[in-house]
Amino acid sequence: MYLLTLGHDIHFHDKKIALLEAGPRKEYSHMPDSYSNRVSSISPGSATLLSSCGAWDHVCSLRLKPFQRMQVWDACSEAMIVFEKDDLDDMGYIVENDVIMSALTKQLDAVADRVEVFYRSKAVGYTWPLPSHSCGTSPWVQVELADGRRLQTKLLIGADGHNSMVRKEAEIKNIEHQYDQSAVVATLYLSEATNNSVAWQRFLPTGPIALLPLSDTASSLVWSTSHDHAAELLTMDEESFVDSINSAFWSNINHSDFIDTAGAMFRSAISLLKPSGTAVRQLPPSVAKVDPESRAMFPLGMGHATEYVQHRVALIGDAAHRVHPLAGQGVNLGFGDIACLAHHLSAAAFNGSDLGSLKHLLKFETERQRHNVSLIAATDVLKRLYSTTLVPLVLLRTWGLQATNALPPVKEQIMAFASK
Repeated sequence: MYLLTLGHDIHFHDKKIALLEAGPRKEYSHMPDSYSNRVSSISPGSATLLSSCGAWDHVCSLRLKPFQRMQVWDACSEAMIVFEKDDLDDMGYIVENDVIMSALTKQLDAVADRVEVFYRSKAVGYTWPLPSHSCGTSPWVQVELADGRRLQTKLLIGADGHNSMVRKEAEIKNIEHQYDQSAVVATLYLSEATNNSVAWQRFLPTGPIALLPLSDTASSLVWSTSHDHAAELLTMDEESFVDSINSAFWSNINHSDFIDTAGAMFRSAISLLKPSGTAVRQLPPSVAKVDPESRAMFPLGMGHATEYVQHRVALIGDAAHRVHPLAGQGVNLGFGDIACLAHHLSAAAFNGSDLGSLKHLLKFETERQRHNVSLIAATDVLKRLYSTTLVPLVLLRTWGLQATNALPPVKEQIMAFASK
């Protein structure tokens, strides 16, 4: 995505751009009948970025599902928060990752004269230049490929995931924490067709469960839970698995009379002070069956690189940061990195500056760390706050969620931050 953005930039028309892709070329002329179990929630800001390089039109021609509302609620109380826009504009889009990859691949063909793609290519070693090269010292980063070929560049972009080899070889420290959770993903089919335009998320004591719309009859499951429970969910028969999902969304087994009473009193007080600040609770759709081939699990963790840039190196996406999926912002953080870095490099190219210089790379790092760190920290706090049944904390989060739900300006700020 990053190199595609630069390939469309007029200031890069005289630059040589290469993309190393370890996997095969992926492009669909038409979509398969079954949905992929790996999907992303694309924000309006990310959709705008994809549109700027022509990829969004291809996404729309393949498959996506917009949603206009998001409902989040607690399994230990009646507290909830609803996000929706007054004009019912799309809040975001649920898109299969393969669809995004296909759209980007198609658009890369349009800039093939400026962006060369090396599919099934793996970097196995890097040679770094000195920060201030003296006479006779190469200013290039040398990249050695598994097939023996060598490439050189004045700016290496590491977009190679949370186990980034670029980050490790550049000796950039990464603050990591493995959560005691795995995410179970699957494609689900609803009991009946509905206007499936709501993204649902419920915070269970073991972790959040989310139901994301794919069509009027299908949704994607992302269930974060303990490793043992995740493994159990994978081996369940279909009927037990479906029953577990419906129970997770509908059961009030974790409620207590004390919390419900305290929450009801607080909600009544809020409604007296601000009667227009409440939102109508909707019930999630009932799940009828699961695509038998779609169940999978993967471990969850948090990570953040202490530096996004060094001399002639920049990290973006999961190579720079890793976040819990409860906020649905992982891919959008990466797209935000792309937009920001492309902006600063475009300005550098226009001015004839050295693209690998720290002067403008540090501007990118400062801007993105200010945004990313706050979101990663907030997500981590939410994960920890909702992973307990301690009464004082349950009461605290119940009142906090009710108060936030009753304050439209606060919700608008949250939506504005998440839509970038």
